[in-house]
Formats: sequence, C-alpha cells, structure tokens
Amino acid sequence: MTRQVSFPRQYARTQRFSLGAPRAFTVSPDGTRVVFLRSRSGTDRTGVLWVLDPASGREFPAADPAVLLSGAAEELSAEERARRERLREGSAGVVAYAVDSAAELAAFALSGRLFVAELRGGTARELAVPGPVADPRPSPDGRRVAYVAGGALRVADVEPAAGAAAGETADRALAEPDGPSVTWGLAEFIAAEEMHRHRGFWWAPDGESLLAARVDEAPVRRWWIADPANPDRQPAEVAYPAAGTPNAEVTLALLGLDGSRTDVRWDRGRYPYLAQAHWSAGGPPLLLVQSRDQRHQAYLSVDPETGATSVLHEEDDAKWLELFPGVPARTPDGRLVRIADEDGARVLVVGDRKLTDGRLHVRAVLDVGDGDVLVSASAGPDAEAPETGEAHVYRVGEQGAERVSQGRGWHSAVRSGAVCVLVSAVPERAGSTARVLRDGAEAAVVASYAEAPVLTSRARLTEAGARRIPCAVVLPTHYQEGDGPLPVLMDPYGGPHGPRVVAGHNAHLTSQWFADQGFAVVVADGRGTPHRSPAWEKAVHHDFAGATLDDQVEALQALAGEFPLDLGRVGIRGWSYGGYLAALAVLRRPDVFHAGVAGAPVTDWRLYDTHYTERYLGHPDDHPKVYDRNSLVTAEGLAEAADQVRPLMIVHGLADDNVVAAHTLRLSSALLAAGRPHEVLPLSGVTHMTPQEQVAENLLLLQVAFLKRSLGME
Repeated sequence: MTRQVSFPRQYARTQRFSLGAPRAFTVSPDGTRVVFLRSRSGTDRTGVLWVLDPASGREFPAADPAVLLSGAAEELSAEERARRERLREGSAGVVAYAVDSAAELAAFALSGRLFVAELRGGTARELAVPGPVADPRPSPDGRRVAYVAGGALRVADVEPAAGAAAGETADRALAEPDGPSVTWGLAEFIAAEEMHRHRGFWWAPDGESLLAARVDEAPVRRWWIADPANPDRQPAEVAYPAAGTPNAEVTLALLGLDGSRTDVRWDRGRYPYLAQAHWSAGGPPLLLVQSRDQRHQAYLSVDPETGATSVLHEEDDAKWLELFPGVPARTPDGRLVRIADEDGARVLVVGDRKLTDGRLHVRAVLDVGDGDVLVSASAGPDAEAPETGEAHVYRVGEQGAERVSQGRGWHSAVRSGAVCVLVSAVPERAGSTARVLRDGAEAAVVASYAEAPVLTSRARLTEAGARRIPCAVVLPTHYQEGDGPLPVLMDPYGGPHGPRVVAGHNAHLTSQWFADQGFAVVVADGRGTPHRSPAWEKAVHHDFAGATLDDQVEALQALAGEFPLDLGRVGIRGWSYGGYLAALAVLRRPDVFHAGVAGAPVTDWRLYDTHYTERYLGHPDDHPKVYDRNSLVTAEGLAEAADQVRPLMIVHGLADDNVVAAHTLRLSSALLAAGRPHEVLPLSGVTHMTPQEQVAENLLLLQVAFLKRSLGME
C-alpha cells in the first residue's frame, strides 16, 4: 500500500504546485501555434519548450533540455543565478525564451549556451557563441539573435554564411564594456527587482538596430553576502542600492548592425530612472522615465536618427506614480497606450482618450490590437458590486469594456490576433486551466501535468470592518458548528504588490493546511495591497507601520463576530513584507497578537533598496523620523508596549541578496538589548526564495510547532 505524501512534502516537492503547469504563453500572429513552457510532471523541475496546434490539439516539444544537453546536468553562471533570483524562478531547464515577430523561431539559454528552436517543425540546435549567454532574443525577422555575454551585447546569425565550416556561427559584439562595472543589454538590480523591467535591449522593428541600456554600477555601494556555514568561501560582492544611496547610472544608445552608435538623450537629472522601454511597428521607441522620488514621470518618444527625445505626456502625483505591466505601448496607428490614476480611479488611456472609468481598476495591459486593448482589471471603486479576490480579462475599445473571462476566479490572458490563451484559477478546482480561444470560442485546452493537492482548500472570501477589508477565512476541514472557538492564525502578506485574497483554490492551500492543524486562519488584504483603488494602495504613504497593522487588527476583530475566533490566542506569520508585518504585530500590538513567525523580514528600511523604499517612505535624509517610526530596530520602533513580551521566531536565509540577513541580525541585537526573548532560525545557503525541498517542507513543520507551543495548543 502506497503511503500518501504529506502536504508539506508535496508542497515543497512540486514547488507550490507550479511544476508541470503550462506557463509563459506566446501566440503566433497567424494563430497556428501556441508556444509555452511546461515540465513533464508535477515533480519535474526541468522546463521544456512546447508548441500546440490549436486546430488539431496536437502538442510537441520544440526544445527538450535532456536531449540538448545529452543528459548532462545544467550549469548556471553567477549572473544567471542572480537573474533567476530577481524573477523568483526556482525551476530548471528552459525557464525563459523569446520569439521573432512571426513566432517561428525561439531563442533561449541553457546551461549558459545559446540555442534556437524552429517552432513550426520542433527542431532545436545550438549556436556556437561566447558565453555564458544571458537573455537571448531573436530579431523580428528571425535572422539573428542578440544576447549578452561578459557584459557585452552581441549578435549572432541564425544561419551560417555560405562556405562557413560546420557549426560555425557568425557572431560579433555591438557594444562592449568600457570598464569593470559596466554592462550592456542587462537590467540593473533595481529595475529587475522593483520596476519589473527584466530586460536591457529592444530590437528595432526592421531588425537592423537595437535600443540598448548601458549600466554602470560604479556609484552603487558594495555589500558582501557571506556564507557563515562555509568560512573558507569568499563572500559574494553585491552592488546594492540601499535607500538614500546612489543608484547605477543607466543610459541608452541606438546600436546599428552596421557598427553605428547614437546615444539617446533625455533629462536624466530630472528623470534618472529608466522604468520601461517599448519599440514596435507602431512608431519610434517609447521610454517611460521617472524622477528619483517617483512623483514625476514622462513618456518620451525617441528619434532613431538623432537619439533626441520628445515628451509625449508628463504625469505628477503628490505621493507616487505606480508602474504597470504592458505599458507604455503604441497602437498600430501610433497612439500612446498608458494606465493612469485619474479622478480616484485607475484607468486605461489611449492617445488622449480615457477608455475606462471607476467601474474598473485596470491592473495591466495584456495586448494592443487593431481595434481594442486587452487588459487585466478588477472591480473599481465605482463598481456596482464587489468582487472580492477576483481579476478578470476585458476587451476595451471606443465603445466600452467587454468581459472576456467568465465566472468567479483569477483570470489572465495572452493574445495575438484572433487567438487568445485564457488562464483561469477558480475557488472550486485545484490549479489553473489554460483555454485556447479563437474568436471567443474554445479551440483547445493546454494540458497541465501539475499534481493534485492532497488537501482541498475551503477558503471563504468576505469583507471585514468599516473599511470593507478583503479577507479569506479558512477553518479546519472537519470543523463543525458547535466545536467552539479556535486559536487564530493571521496569514498575511499585507504590503504593496502582493495580493493574498485571491479567488483561486491553490492560493489558500497552505492556509488550509495550517487550519487543519487546529487554527482558524485569517488572510487580510488591508490598505497598501493592490487591485482595489489608488487611494487604497497609497494609504501607506509614509506609514507602513500604522496602516497595514491597523487593518490586520480591524479585520481580526470584525471577523470575530461571524467566525469562531478565539481572540485570546492569536498568532501571525508572514514572509518578506509579511515577515515585517508579523514582527511589527507582536512588538507593537502584544495586546492583540500573542505569537509571531517573521520570515525574511525587512526590519530597518534604511537597509532596503532605493526604488521600493523611497517610493513609500521618501528619502531617508529628508524624512528620518518616517524611517524611525516604521523601523523595528530603532528605539522609537521598540518603544511601544514594551511591558508585554510575546514569543517571536525570526527566520532568514543567509544567502538572501534582496532582504539581507543583516535585517534579522539587527532586530535580534535590538531585542536582546531591550531584554526581549526571541528565537532566530538561520537558513544556510538559502536566498529570499526557499526552493530547496527539505527547507521548504521543514519550515512549515517548524512554524506550526512553534505556534502551537506559543499559543498553548500542545
């Protein structure tokens, strides 16, 4: 008899049930191919590049790492490991790819080598070029591939020249570093980590030139990430732009395949941040640039001949300007597509026309077509009815918005022409379903090999308190009315860009497992979390410690009147911002929270990066008291409720280069100096992610043991 695997082991082994699930879709313009990544099982980490023919439903692998590497283990460069950390990518094999304009050729890096795959026939081969290779991208016509190696931006021909020796590839550098701290064609740390710009070059539509970023990290202060478990190893040097310190210098140049170079010029003194770039057949290159305080930004059009820029639109905000996926972009006839906060709502603007209003809260642009724009949106502040935890896909045109996704859930999409891949997660079914639609009718379903969880989540989505805080409440599977109140576990992220109250089954699996250990689990998305309204998100301006913690308390107390919550036994757990919130809760409100688990917490915001921290708290030189008030390690941060001490376990990966271990060490020192008992669990070799199977499994087990012990449940 086969013994059923435990949820913690399954959760770790399947990388949160992501393995085996199709992702990273691309649709060919002619609608005959859907390209995607998927591993061969729910426990296989190796991504394979697949192609689906929507007409026949036939799938075939276009690139299989096991074949291309002849069974050899994958070898990753330090640069590739860092890139995957920024992407939170824990799988292996083909983890990213790029295609030409017809989606006939794909390029990808594998073990630091450059490969291309013919997507019509499913054959892949290596191009012999200098490595290790990063971020390869085909030209629009598919004749060449640009990539980065050794900090240089290089271009290789896909087909060998006439008379070339077998395996010989024509390859040349378009731009090479002119100093040890310079790279071409790569996104700097701050762009990849906080601006969601993971690339540093863009092909011209005609394939004859590229727009490329030059990054000089010389001004950035150096930190060193050591491995205390292996003292014989040299610490890794990291260029980390902490709040209030210099950023990398980022400039742009237009690089012609003929060897020409034209520098792009804009007011970098006023707008030092290159937030995004876009170059399509709709017109010349677009740039979105921001001021350091992110209260001012400009959309610029670049003259490809001279490198001069002209302002298409400027924006200002008293608090900050948010960045959104998919914008800026151009329509085929050249109009600017952007998302803006106007009149209390987040709206889609095309050219000079606002196409949505407060009934929708636009989250991202998914595709720009000839006559419409495909967007992701949730219910806005003027919606007739709330849609707690839902995200839908809409087709927006001059005549208004039409919903593409149907039914309660969390939906996203990729589209080209008449074919759309609609990916839907719903509360009633594990995982997600990827449906291929042609002109709105289902043509095929992309198979998922993800494992079915060994438990079923039964989250109830609701709103709590006067602020109508979105919440999910999860009770034990076999709980029955009359069983009495339960110890409570608050399970938030609670911060910007991290919604946890999601109308999808898998989103609440871990909360369900904790509930089945005897807790009533509450997830609350208070002020500062996304997808409700600009005012909701910006309520945390200069006030992380107040708004986010207050809303956790309000949600808890409001839900106690409807659910069996024992307010005398309340624990809280979280990771990253959630870890900050968990530690904040037991230190500032021990009257409400009786135990906490803080994973990788930001404890001193002066140690976190510029673009994120200064957006919300301002520059530390200008607002030192704001930083003190929101810190966990200053005297002011520890002063409140000093007479009550609650159990706190702090967990941190020692190899974390995002929230460095110094955060936890400084908090531990401050707690020790204040006479506050606490526990610290250091994780050797672990980064901000925890993809290691044993680490991920045991972290869940250790947390529940600590919480049960601390809340008197044993």
